[in-house]
Amino acid sequence: MNIKFESADKINGLMTITIEKADYQEAVDKKLKEYRKKAQVPGFRPGMVPMGLIKKQYGTAVKVDEVNRILGEKLYDYVRENKIQMLGEPMPNEEKQQPQDLQGDGPFEFVFDIAVAPEFKAELTAKDKIEYYTIKVDDKLIDDQVQMYASQAGEFVEAQEWSGNDTLKGDLRQLDAEGNTLEGGITTEGGMIMPSYIKGEDEKKKFEGCKPGDIITFNPKKAYPDNDAEVAALLKVEKGQVKDLESDFSFQVTEIRHYQPAAVDAKLFEKVFGEGVKDEADFRQRIADNAKVQLSANSDYKFLLDVRKYAEKKVGELQFPEALLKRVMLNNNKDKGEEFVEKNFKASIDELKWHLIKEQLVAAAEIKVEEADLKAVAKDAIRAQFAQYGMTNVPDDILENYAAEQMKKRENVDNLVDRAVDVKLTAALKGIVKLNEKEVTLDEFNKMMQEA
Repeated sequence: MNIKFESADKINGLMTITIEKADYQEAVDKKLKEYRKKAQVPGFRPGMVPMGLIKKQYGTAVKVDEVNRILGEKLYDYVRENKIQMLGEPMPNEEKQQPQDLQGDGPFEFVFDIAVAPEFKAELTAKDKIEYYTIKVDDKLIDDQVQMYASQAGEFVEAQEWSGNDTLKGDLRQLDAEGNTLEGGITTEGGMIMPSYIKGEDEKKKFEGCKPGDIITFNPKKAYPDNDAEVAALLKVEKGQVKDLESDFSFQVTEIRHYQPAAVDAKLFEKVFGEGVKDEADFRQRIADNAKVQLSANSDYKFLLDVRKYAEKKVGELQFPEALLKRVMLNNNKDKGEEFVEKNFKASIDELKWHLIKEQLVAAAEIKVEEADLKAVAKDAIRAQFAQYGMTNVPDDILENYAAEQMKKRENVDNLVDRAVDVKLTAALKGIVKLNEKEVTLDEFNKMMQEA
């Protein structure tokens, strides 16, 4: 076997691999002997089929499999041993690769184009100054959290007059041109309307201040213009039945359902944090403490985004083998075609540049990810999901179980590794670069994230 690697420049490589008969024959013969032991051919006892017949039937296929195995194994061994930073997968050279007669004994020559990462140095030190935004846990933020918890623990109660986001329940009757109930028209009992979501302003006003027993005449198609699905759902009919519907309908209010947030009292305190909350002041303090932890994760995320921008600017422009990488991208997205590649190529290169920079930063910080890191990241993510539903006192054994389930799936593990690397890299860089610390409100922080 012979392997030759040439570089037309620093980012385009050409690898030629020549496989001789001696490279594959022993393995092929061994595999054919195994086939002979198992082959069942009429007229021959098991294990006694002539080897010539076995070779004729299976020889070429076995040889092709073995040549492909050797080709892939030796190519990646060479790349690894010679520390070639290959991007994507190797692609057959479109000019030098000749058809190979795999019916014969060889030698077989394979020529590949190799995309090579550009050479550069990514380094951050104490001389580098990067912003770090700490989100202020102020009274407004705590008030919003209290309101959120109270809302999540609330319930629907019956009201005597519509207001705000109340839901109306009632009976609908299709009307004729004179405003009378249309005989044989659409009739719906127990229809549900949230007037605040009605798009037609004139129709929405008709529901203002309504009470149980009131009869309101409105036009569903004008209430939800260009939304036949919404009209059909309201009237509990098929979408096709409302396509040409122009009639007014009467809506007799039978019930008004008002969502009442829970009282901010001991019952709510226990629901959110469990036992042990002394009073509202203690409740607010616990909210503040939790918010600091959650918001620090947001600050860290923004910091890593800023590190990326800073490091990319410091490294400067990098040259990539774009023509070859487009071929690789097209090969991986054959069903989407060249238009997809052209549209998404720049974003792909931007991500590739950051990936290469981050690899150097991770290596410099000597970051290693252990199983305990993956579990910690999984538990943090699950804890945050529960917190969105107002559940802040989830027992650790439940978090452990959820995390264990997540780690059983390969795709989840890959995502957890990426997140664990980001967490550890962020922590490391906060101790390396000079932080330009700034305190901002949550609204200011969210605005920055929208503009990022």
